[in-house]
Amino acid sequence: MVDAARARKLADRIQQIVAEMLERRIKDPRLGFVTVTDTRVTADLREATVFYTVYGSEAERSDSAAALESAKGIIRSEVGRQTGVRFAPTLTFKHDPLPDSARHLDDLITAARSRDAEVARQAQSASYAGEADPYRKPEEGEADLSEDDQA
Repeated sequence: MVDAARARKLADRIQQIVAEMLERRIKDPRLGFVTVTDTRVTADLREATVFYTVYGSEAERSDSAAALESAKGIIRSEVGRQTGVRFAPTLTFKHDPLPDSARHLDDLITAARSRDAEVARQAQSASYAGEADPYRKPEEGEADLSEDDQA
């Protein structure tokens, strides 16, 4: 096993190589606007998982996944050549759901803000159902009870 710092450096290098390959050398027409978001390498440096996102529809996402699978061998050989490791890691491409989750959270936050604004707007014209201060206060003649008297 290798240390975590070396695995992280290799993962970063693989991410750079894959992004460069997708931008310049892979000419598959099915490949959409793909962004490599993260890469993780196992502790033995034998397997690498490349996370990516695709800007576009679900059909473009599936076409890009097929294009990445077909170009996996070329990308792996280039990773092995440029990194100089003894065994080129096996590449696995996984769609990264993080941007979709972030977009969903943004939508939820926007909806919550609009509901808060609506409640604040309704609260401006609201009035109390009873008195403005419903808590009982001692009158001027009454003495406050001390802690000894309450027990």
